[in-house]
Order: sequence, then structure tokens, then C-alpha cells
Amino acid sequence: MSSTDTHTPRRRLSREDRLRQLLDVAWQLVREEGTEALTLGRLAEMAGVTKPVVYDHFVTRAGLLAALYKDFDERQNALMDAALEASEPSLEGRARVIASSYVDCVLLQGREIPGVIAALTGAPELEILKREYEMIFLVKCRDVLAPFAPSGNITLASLRAMLGAAEALSHAAASGEISPWEAQEELFETIKAMVNRGAGLKH
Repeated sequence: MSSTDTHTPRRRLSREDRLRQLLDVAWQLVREEGTEALTLGRLAEMAGVTKPVVYDHFVTRAGLLAALYKDFDERQNALMDAALEASEPSLEGRARVIASSYVDCVLLQGREIPGVIAALTGAPELEILKREYEMIFLVKCRDVLAPFAPSGNITLASLRAMLGAAEALSHAAASGEISPWEAQEELFETIKAMVNRGAGLKH
């Protein structure tokens, strides 16, 4: 029976499953060896596949880094959506979810995501993706928080300031400069203050 099992061919992964496997291995590689070690060839070696398989999915190293950024952002959105769905419909409830889920998601990737973003800096792939996903996040926050603003409106400038604070605080927590709790509390207070300022920012 064991000899039969030994010769059983391994099931080929679907394209979607193969992509998931390659992304998981890429995150592991960045975590263990740093972003600079992440090449398509090294990823193929670690994943136990041929180079053409990896090139077929990502084409270039920048394409791989962009795929990691997209993977991170989609995970962040899914976590926040689920938490918002379960939260109480108040400013405190919504602000708490946005603050905690943003910080938690960055911490989940440890130091990997800042390294990925740094490696992609200046690449057209990142600029396009970053703008696209930032706008999705900002619109979601506006829709969730605007009902609690005195004017019923939150400007894009205010949302951009909130995002800047979220990124800075999360990365400071990931590097150990401040605690996750401090990052979440400061972001929570920042979000509440932004919403409460909404009366004077209607136009």
C-alpha cells in the first residue's frame, strides 16, 4: 500500500491555489530573509516550482511586490469589513474598529509590509495600486463615519490626514517604538477628533 502511495502523482494546483501558495511562500521569505532576498528565482526555489511558473504569475520582481501589497490590502479590507459588521453603530464603535483593525493588520505582517512598500517605492505598479486601495479605504471610512459628523460630511483632506496617522502609528508599533495599544488608542482619538471637526469642514 505504501509503495502505491509513493507513486501516486501529486494533484496539480489550480492557478488560484498556486498563486496563494506563491504569495504565502513570498511572505515567509520576506519575513525570514528580508525584502532584498525576494527574487523570482529565489521564490521558485523555496516554493519547489520551476522559474517559468513564478514568471507566469508575476512577470517581474515589481509585479511580485505589487501582488504582495495587493494581498495585504485585500486582507486588511476583509478584516475591517467583518469587524464593522459586528460593531455597534456609534462613532466610538466605528472608530474603535477602524483603529484596531488597521493596526492589527499591519502587525500581522510584522515588518514585512513596510519593506515591500520601500522596495516598490518609485515603481509605477505601486503608485497605481496604492492610490486605488487608499481610495477604497478612504471612501469606506467616510461612508462609515460621515453619519456621525456634525455636518454629515468628512473632507478628503481630513481622511488623508487620518490615513497618514494610521500608517505612522501602525509602523511605529510594528517596529516596537510604541505598543500596539498606544497605536490603537491614539488612532482611535484621532479618528473621533476628525469626525467631530466635520462641522467646519463641509466645503
